[in-house]
Amino acid sequence: MTVITCNLLVKLIAKLIFSDPAINLSPETPETIDKPPMTNNWQPSNYLQHARFVTDLGQPLVELLDPQPGDRILDLGCGDGVLTQKLQELGCQVIGVDASPEFVSVASALGLNIRLMDGYKLDFDNEFEAVFSNAALHWMNRHPDHVVFGVWRSLKPSGRFVGEFGGHGNVEKIINALHQALLKRSIQNPSPWHFPTVDEYQELLESQGFRVDQINLFARPTPLPTDLQGWLATFAHPFTDKLSESDLEDFYQEVAESLAPTLQDSSGQWVVDYVRLRFVATKLVG
Repeated sequence: MTVITCNLLVKLIAKLIFSDPAINLSPETPETIDKPPMTNNWQPSNYLQHARFVTDLGQPLVELLDPQPGDRILDLGCGDGVLTQKLQELGCQVIGVDASPEFVSVASALGLNIRLMDGYKLDFDNEFEAVFSNAALHWMNRHPDHVVFGVWRSLKPSGRFVGEFGGHGNVEKIINALHQALLKRSIQNPSPWHFPTVDEYQELLESQGFRVDQINLFARPTPLPTDLQGWLATFAHPFTDKLSESDLEDFYQEVAESLAPTLQDSSGQWVVDYVRLRFVATKLVG
């Protein structure tokens, strides 16, 4: 029996296990797997004002995808649909999925085919030439292996998985400052993000039946269009869910002041310590 065939057999068994509520898993059960993720209260207006760079900087990933007219593409974690629309304009048949009802509403208003769907429970089978994901996979931190398996299942044979997301060391200074400010308030909140190393993510992709064609980690210091407080209000809400609304402004100000010496230049420009992991992988079949 070949290695690829063994991988496929393992996938089929896993599919049966995860879909059968009568089968218990240890240490985690389907009940613990299905617990809802930490709340992400996305506000598309905040995103547009403070984080438009996320999709603006996604153009190189679109070029790496090299979409062809007629390709069926799944945009995983499509957000407000800006890149989904770009792919559609290039002649692709695109379905966008996102777990945020707010983003799904905004993206659907663009006339796109958008579905509210959890990245851990992709409901597709051998349907796409490619799965594309920009700046979303690090939010799917509970079970990245379930996400990758769902992508594998969604792709046609030899389909491509092309993605970019936060890699090891991403926004490390900000995370440390958030934890320090929370500890002063006797609050401990885990990071909502999964920032793997190259080796970790390559191993994950290969274990789920992909051939990794390219993968790299690179620093991308990113100037903010507004200020760090706006960035925190847009992205750091999972850290602050135990704070009252009245405390948020002072909290964000405190975090920003602690980071100003390292992330703000002499002109007042904030530059965030982004590190990205970009990859291309191909679905293997027996």
